[in-house]
Amino acid sequence: MLKKTRLTRQEPELDITSFMSLMIVLVPVLLMMMVFSHITILELKLPSDIKELSAAPNSELKNLELLIGEKQLALYYPQGALLKNIPATKDGKHDYKLLVQALKEVKFLLNEQGIEKKDINLLLPANTQYQTIITVMDSVRSYETVVAASLVDAELFPDVSLLDAPQDLLAQMNQDEEAQ
Repeated sequence: MLKKTRLTRQEPELDITSFMSLMIVLVPVLLMMMVFSHITILELKLPSDIKELSAAPNSELKNLELLIGEKQLALYYPQGALLKNIPATKDGKHDYKLLVQALKEVKFLLNEQGIEKKDINLLLPANTQYQTIITVMDSVRSYETVVAASLVDAELFPDVSLLDAPQDLLAQMNQDEEAQ
């Protein structure tokens, strides 16, 4: 009779040393090159005058407003009373440094009078660019300053509300821009 020989199969050994070497090099390199995303959430408030109008319709409102034009910014306090006109820089862009300086002065003067104000209304024309809105919002919320040899963010007006710009103020701003 024929004998059947049974072949014993040997499992091949897995050699993963080259794969492990690759991972040891590749993972740190990928981690160093990875860009970490930073998500910031900006909270918007309802305009404060809506609440105040319903409570006392005849009272005088004292809201701080910033009208954003194409070539200039206009700061109003109280509503409708021009406080400061901030022209564009020489290259035609908004002057955000001058805006922050003006808001710091307003905050200081309001604190001197004992008025604690944290809200500001941004008056926006219909054609305002998104990046302009975000940059203005960042500028009016806080500014960087040095305190005890550390760079910190100081609060200006963190409660930001967005409103449509009144047509009369826009027309007046356009006339001022043409006159310059």
